[in-house]
Amino acid sequence: TKGPARTLAATAGYSTGQGVRIEGSWQHRNLFPDEGALIGTIVAGTQEQGVGATFRRSNAGRRDRTFQVIANISRQNYDAYEARTGTLGVRWSYDSTPIWQKPLTYAYGAELVGTNEQTYDFGAGRRRRGTYGIAALPGQVVFDRSDNLLNPTRGYRLKLNLSPETSVRGAVRPYVRGMVEGTYYYPVSPSLIIAGRARAGSIQGIARDDLAPSRRYYGGGGGSVRGYGYQRLGPFDPEGNPVGGRSLNEFALEARYRFGDYGIVPFIDAGNSYEGKLPTFSALKYGAGIGGRFYTNFGPMRIDVATPLNPRPGDGKIALYISIGQAF
Repeated sequence: TKGPARTLAATAGYSTGQGVRIEGSWQHRNLFPDEGALIGTIVAGTQEQGVGATFRRSNAGRRDRTFQVIANISRQNYDAYEARTGTLGVRWSYDSTPIWQKPLTYAYGAELVGTNEQTYDFGAGRRRRGTYGIAALPGQVVFDRSDNLLNPTRGYRLKLNLSPETSVRGAVRPYVRGMVEGTYYYPVSPSLIIAGRARAGSIQGIARDDLAPSRRYYGGGGGSVRGYGYQRLGPFDPEGNPVGGRSLNEFALEARYRFGDYGIVPFIDAGNSYEGKLPTFSALKYGAGIGGRFYTNFGPMRIDVATPLNPRPGDGKIALYISIGQAF
């Protein structure tokens, strides 16, 4: 059945520390025949605002390969940094679809970023602003042997992200950002799934304080270690704000019990971010909690409540996360 030429969509979420985030989009599916779409997006949130436009050519040269030209401007105001950023990029990808879930997908592209950011300057002993020009060649490969894109119940996924980048702020500094992630899903019974995730990241070739704060790794939050505030895991400045790091590790384990359209999910997470270029296991922070799920045709709605198990001074006792989709 032919779909409507123009569509509107919206998503919303909430988490302790990050606040409310609402994203809306407008799409003209065939503005540039054949299959050339124009997509406009807007983000309104407690700590993030932005607008963007994307030209997308579907089935570009082969089935399910997509070419995109992306432009956006945004403002982010987190405890770790405040940034005003403009991005222009191109991206090619070979993707899974609801009709055909592929065992191997990939994406690659190029982007130019101009960003003015405020963070703590350890040399000056105070917060100050800096302007960065960044050129990046991001790439991703995903090997997927799970049984469902939105709500997997068996199998596994492996994902590798690699991005050679060059940052210009006074001097030209090349470096490489890398991240590897694996998830595994084991059905104990038709109603109980054990799910696990491990993730590790490293940035090679540059000192942490020469990196734009928005390109560093941060831990904590609903997609990281639940129980801790967004970006609140890792090194801190003397004012008590996170400054991020060059490496990261995270682990998660969930027991997903489903009854009808509802579910209960106890979980435990662990992880941290580090100033050095390689993560360690000596300073892991742990969080645990329980979540509720409401299953719909487009995926589960998620509510998680978590607490830190080995908090630092200043960490909250309870964190709440509301979003669409499983945690991983």
